Amino acid sequence: MYRNIMSTFISLVHATAPQFSLMAALEITAALGAALALLLLFKPLLLGVARALQLVIKPKLTKEQRLQRRLMRDAMLLNRMLNSMEGSPSHAAELRALAARG
Repeated sequence: MYRNIMSTFISLVHATAPQFSLMAALEITAALGAALALLLLFKPLLLGVARALQLVIKPKLTKEQRLQRRLMRDAMLLNRMLNSMEGSPSHAAELRALAARG
């Protein structure tokens, strides 16, 4: 079985070998090099376009929205801590005092 696969591979290589030219390989290499050089040259522009598209898709939150999220996250954290401290009234009282300052 391996013999058939190997002979198929060898015959495929022999069939494509005469169609391969050095000039075609050089042209492909030069085209890839030119494309890479253009990408490197315009990298800052392309990154800026990508960031602009990202902001169009997912805009940044305003300061007020970020503040509200932070306050909500802190309140939820305090509630979780209060719920976990059910057996310890002194800790729960301290946490309630912290939450009241809030």
